[in-house]
Amino acid sequence: MTIKVLTKRFTELALQLEALGATRQTKHSQQFGTYEVVDSELFLGWCVKSRSLIGSACGKDSEHLQAFIKAEKPFTMESNYTILKRVRAVFCAAKEDFEGGYLVSVRNLIQAEVAGGEIEQATELWSSGYTTAAAVVAGVVLETTLRTLCEANGLSTGKLNKMNDDLAKAAIYNSLKHKRITSLAAVRNSAAHGKTDEFTAQDVKAMIADVQRFAEEAFS
Repeated sequence: MTIKVLTKRFTELALQLEALGATRQTKHSQQFGTYEVVDSELFLGWCVKSRSLIGSACGKDSEHLQAFIKAEKPFTMESNYTILKRVRAVFCAAKEDFEGGYLVSVRNLIQAEVAGGEIEQATELWSSGYTTAAAVVAGVVLETTLRTLCEANGLSTGKLNKMNDDLAKAAIYNSLKHKRITSLAAVRNSAAHGKTDEFTAQDVKAMIADVQRFAEEAFS
């Protein structure tokens, strides 16, 4: 999902949460006394949708999702309205952190969208015959992806080849990928220096495809 789609979904579920709260009723029983409930079917549906959204927006292993799952679990003789108040707090926290850009998953989504746009630009340049420019643009995506991986894994950033070496040494990816990135960097460097005799149009086409796959894996 894109940032735009996830943001829209948070807004939709926030509105559904308000509608769900409006179904609150006060009930009485000899066993439990006075307690408050909301529509059980709407509540179940909202929880399923919200749990899925938080997993997509914050990450399957995120504290937000774990807190939501924990908040859903009922205690003995507890009304669903009491549960609603707990899960609502987690949902609102996840929504705020997502919209504020405080989540790693959000930064990855933004990076993925930016990379996707630049890959499209590189593809269009290649299709129009601007092979050298296409290689340079794809090289920017490659370098940005390496920098992001280094930052995410506590490694220093620098020149493309050094980042590639450091990531391979840290076992972030294997030696085969390291060698392929070295080859991609060579095409990028040749293009940046105008050495068009050192690569072909097909080399650049393959480079764009490889960089796209690499970026998608890194930001997934």
